[in-house]
Amino acid sequence: MKVVIPVAGRGSRLRPLTNTQPKALLPVAGKPIIGHIIDFFVEKGIKEFVLIIGYMGTRIEDFVYSQYSSNKELMFTFVVQVPREGSAHAIWSAKEYIEDEKELLICLGDSIIDVDLEEFIQTEGCVVGVQKVTKPTDFGIAENNTEGYVQRMVEKPRIPMSNMGLAGLYKIDDAGKLVEAIQYIIENEITTNEEFHLTDALQQMLLNGSQFKAKLVDGWYDCGQKHSLLDANAHLLKRPGFKTTPQTEFPGCVLIQPVKIGINCKIENSIIGPNTVIGDNSEIHNCMVENSIIGTFSKLDQLILKDSLVGHDSNLKGTHQSLNLGDHTDIKFN
Repeated sequence: MKVVIPVAGRGSRLRPLTNTQPKALLPVAGKPIIGHIIDFFVEKGIKEFVLIIGYMGTRIEDFVYSQYSSNKELMFTFVVQVPREGSAHAIWSAKEYIEDEKELLICLGDSIIDVDLEEFIQTEGCVVGVQKVTKPTDFGIAENNTEGYVQRMVEKPRIPMSNMGLAGLYKIDDAGKLVEAIQYIIENEITTNEEFHLTDALQQMLLNGSQFKAKLVDGWYDCGQKHSLLDANAHLLKRPGFKTTPQTEFPGCVLIQPVKIGINCKIENSIIGPNTVIGDNSEIHNCMVENSIIGTFSKLDQLILKDSLVGHDSNLKGTHQSLNLGDHTDIKFN
């Protein structure tokens, strides 16, 4: 079974981080997003991948080849999406590699998902991963019947009839039918916000007679925004078996677990954590850093950071005050 992973987007909601690198390479729990996705499938025995690239796509190719070339069982095909006109159009760009597949997995390139993949795959027919969302107007939504079958799928509905968000993981039992549905919505210009969305293509498959089972996933982290990226980071750090950095490696500092600190880091007189990752070769002096991701080769001094994303090779320095305050004084350093 092949896995198709669209990673062509710019990630505009994560600027300025994505001004210099594609969203799929942003670090989460010490590893790029795309690395978590590929590793998840490889651990389950999946060996064939089709990656749909666009914005800074050569960087994604370089990462994949550098990380996975030693595993000769894995096969990667890269397809360039030009122009970039939505998630359905991304799949359409790779049609020659998928249209003859009996079964196909699709995982959106900004979704880190916890699910029993074997059960997901063995479920008969087409399957969509779903999870309850608090703001249905921001997502593709599945409206299900009492038996768990999807009756309708809508991309970013103005008036939602359900709060079950499409989690970015799909199993298609006949890739040819998906290609036909995408061709139909493209030829008939069926768009949402001027893009051809996968949700609309799946809805067309429903109208053509395909059945979809909704499978509730255990966890879903849409890494397209700052808050969800940090949520994914915290979740992955707390996974059983994840190797965090012990307190003994940085005497004189306080590490509030979970914390992951890269190699060749220098950290002094600081409190780090919880839910914090520090990239390789970074320096931190006299700081408090909580629920944050700090890139490689960065330097922080005299700072209190919370819920923050700091890119690679950044330099941040705060202020250190020496005060002599009189009575009845009220000062706020913000």
